[in-house]
Amino acid sequence: MSTPARSIRWLIPVVLLIAWLGIGGGLGPYAGKLGEVATNDQASFLPQNAESTQVIEAQKAFQQNETLPAIVVWTSTEKDAPVSDEQRKAATGALASLAGSDGIVGAPSPALPSQDGLALQGIVQLSPGLGDELPTVLERIDEAGASVPGTTVQLAGPAASQADLSDAFAGIDGLLLGVALITVLVILLLVYRSVLLPFVIILGAVFALALSCAIVYVLADHDIVRVDGQVQGILSILVIGAATDYALLLTARFREELAVHGDRFTAMRIALRESFGPITASAATVAAGLLALLLSDLTNNRALGPVGAIGIVCSVLSALTFLPAALVLLGRKAYWPAKPRPADDEGHGIWHKVASLVDRAPRKVWAITLAGLIACAAFAPTLTSKGVPLDEIFVNDAPSVAAQQTLSEHFPGGSGNPVVIISAADRLTEVSEAAGRTDGVASVAPVSASGRPGGEPLVVDGKVRIDATLKDAADSDGAKETVAALRTAVHAVPGSDALVGGYTAQQYDTQRTAEDDRVLIVPVVLAIILVILVFLLRSLLMPVLLVATVALNFLATLGISSLVFTHVFGFSGTDSSVPLYGFVFLVALGVDYNIFLMSRVREESLRHGTREGILRGLTTTGGVITSAGVVLAATFAALGVIPLAFLLQIAFIVAFGVLLDTLVVRSLLVPALVRDIGPKAWWPGALSREGSDGRRGTVAEAGSGSR
Repeated sequence: MSTPARSIRWLIPVVLLIAWLGIGGGLGPYAGKLGEVATNDQASFLPQNAESTQVIEAQKAFQQNETLPAIVVWTSTEKDAPVSDEQRKAATGALASLAGSDGIVGAPSPALPSQDGLALQGIVQLSPGLGDELPTVLERIDEAGASVPGTTVQLAGPAASQADLSDAFAGIDGLLLGVALITVLVILLLVYRSVLLPFVIILGAVFALALSCAIVYVLADHDIVRVDGQVQGILSILVIGAATDYALLLTARFREELAVHGDRFTAMRIALRESFGPITASAATVAAGLLALLLSDLTNNRALGPVGAIGIVCSVLSALTFLPAALVLLGRKAYWPAKPRPADDEGHGIWHKVASLVDRAPRKVWAITLAGLIACAAFAPTLTSKGVPLDEIFVNDAPSVAAQQTLSEHFPGGSGNPVVIISAADRLTEVSEAAGRTDGVASVAPVSASGRPGGEPLVVDGKVRIDATLKDAADSDGAKETVAALRTAVHAVPGSDALVGGYTAQQYDTQRTAEDDRVLIVPVVLAIILVILVFLLRSLLMPVLLVATVALNFLATLGISSLVFTHVFGFSGTDSSVPLYGFVFLVALGVDYNIFLMSRVREESLRHGTREGILRGLTTTGGVITSAGVVLAATFAALGVIPLAFLLQIAFIVAFGVLLDTLVVRSLLVPALVRDIGPKAWWPGALSREGSDGRRGTVAEAGSGSR
């Protein structure tokens, strides 16, 4: 080769490496800046067109200043002792002393005793835009409440919950990312026993994350996409896991080709050619599955779609540009002290034994694994996804949850979270009476100009606001049933144009919308994945088989999750969006491992026939795909460091499901089924027409030029 051509061969990887170093250095800080454009307010989780969302907009007309309420609760320091009149007066004075201070809107309410006389409550309205100043304002309220002698003070309500939520997400930028990267690094060091390779792979994942965070930051800053704490955390984990998976596939293939050809450039050219299809197809399934979330009517679901897809695209870009450049420049040193060896040099390792088992008794293998998965899937219907009660939102003992429990013990269950009814002013009496007659409603009162129930109703544009306090806890199933009955009652009042909203109505609408989303999005995702697999594998039966197995894996995972959530974690249910998130990630990511396996099986089958192709494909890809599955499971498990039930549930479902898929479905069920079905599994492709010798002339010829 001429000197200029040789120089160009070296110049391309050097330029790519410098470009990615610039991306990492220049855009890296954006990975820690997404919190600046993230919002964790309740509106980000609401259905776009639901009645409760309409009420939020209608409520704004009744508020001269939008506020964020904090509920102050006092109980006696002596067990079961009633609060005295002196304590009630002191509490009212403490609340009054807060009027006019920074962050406080208007005059706080007086302290009101509970019906059992054992507690007091007062409401302080805060400015909603306090941001980082919210904890300081709440601390001032707590100090004022603590001045009441002989009592214990707690803070509940939306303001206290928002502060605890912000504390929970405080670890998104640092703790979560650090735990995920360290976990991946340790796994890679143990699996590959290489000094440099794990750091190169981690560096590529970090560069992909930097690029994706920078793009998302700009889009969020211009209100093109929406980011909340959950989306932010999932983006980090998704990029690290996906980028590492794609990198493992390429590095394993490069190692094989390097052992065969010796020349690093030839080895990389072949490795890229053979890995490009599986990697891009795998990325396409995940990105398309995420983009299907745009069909959701839930704001945070739609937010995750494009943000996650951006992360996947950046992961692929890093794996197909930065990683090849780094590997070419390092050559064999990338794997030091291990030595690259050919794919045929598998010896008698674990995957050779697994392949032999599948070859000897394929029907027994798939029958046993299928029966086990079906048994696990039988428990899937027991997973309750009607929402998580307030006292289960946080994994740890959040102060706002304890305060809400105290509030519920002494006041009607819905205290602090009233149902909000917006009605025509000339139908106030009829709507109030209809609401008051509804089972489960404790009290009904119109809201006055002071912003509190009672007194002369405030009329704005011919509308009034009515607050209804429920008997049951605002997050209970009973309260949601009351909301449904309440809507039926007030909607029946002629000319009222009544709308029912508030916290409980929001939970009810979110639950129903999530159910509708699953009915719509699940088949769309399956159809998208099926089409991608048909084009990749050039078959119809094989893609149907793969999609069916990953769907069964998802159901089996839900069944196990139901048992673990109930009997180990003590959850009474899951967030209504958890099953959909779990489906999108598990099915899309689960198909990835089957794509990695079956694309290699197809490549080997073109040369050696279906039977030998299955055995060779399983043996050569077993280690790398299992490593990829372990890495992805570990990265999603890192979400558990954020003390929120939603993220813990997603972490378990994805981590367990990925391990089940890569260790059982991809390793045993799929190979055994294909081995038992034989060449017909590739119908109607050319491979389905193999002869009795396991090969067909046109097939063999097609494969002869694959290298």
